[in-house]
Amino acid sequence: MLKVELHAHTDLDPADRITHSTTDLIDRAAALGYGAIAVTLHDRYFDPAPWNAYARERGVVLLAGIERTIAHRHILLINFPPSCAAVRSFDDVRRLKAETGGLVIAPHPYYPVRSALQSLLDAHASLFDAVELNAMYTTRLDFNRRAIAWARARGTPLVGNTDLHLLDQLGTTYTMVDAPADADSICKAIRHGQIEVRTEPLTELQAGLIFGQMWLGGVLGAVRGARGS
Repeated sequence: MLKVELHAHTDLDPADRITHSTTDLIDRAAALGYGAIAVTLHDRYFDPAPWNAYARERGVVLLAGIERTIAHRHILLINFPPSCAAVRSFDDVRRLKAETGGLVIAPHPYYPVRSALQSLLDAHASLFDAVELNAMYTTRLDFNRRAIAWARARGTPLVGNTDLHLLDQLGTTYTMVDAPADADSICKAIRHGQIEVRTEPLTELQAGLIFGQMWLGGVLGAVRGARGS
């Protein structure tokens, strides 16, 4: 079984200001026993090739990914070719998926953010191979409950992700995947539900600190984008 994270950002992200590099992420993941990480930058394709050797030496498989914005909502495209960065509609994603066999995940679908899929998850239910159980929750406040119910009702696999913007997020929620250590096998196993989500709620203090830092990173990223740097 491989310990896997399928929703992670690095300092290559064009939208948010994130301080850790791809190598920092690999090092942290390796230290915590992860076997695979998908880097999913906002609307920028991540090609793992420049870091593959570094990751392999540390026992980590890097998966290509992107957190693509479609109709103002986010979806995760994992193990797709670079052309996935150009998709503009759910139909575009459906066609590309049929051609390439990439993995489509619904991230934080019912969280109270503009980028959450909400009703569009129902409208395009057949497109999604898995639904995210997001690590940002506490015992008293948990926006994952509707996603869990939706996935169970339809027999769609649940995957545990952190939506990592800070290295300290790694470890509380993740997916164990019963697959060999290569991208295609990992995606196939997830699609067939050969997985187990392991998760524990954050304390309110942890959640507050993480949310505050993520919010600040988003603000700084927007300022950077406005300045064109």
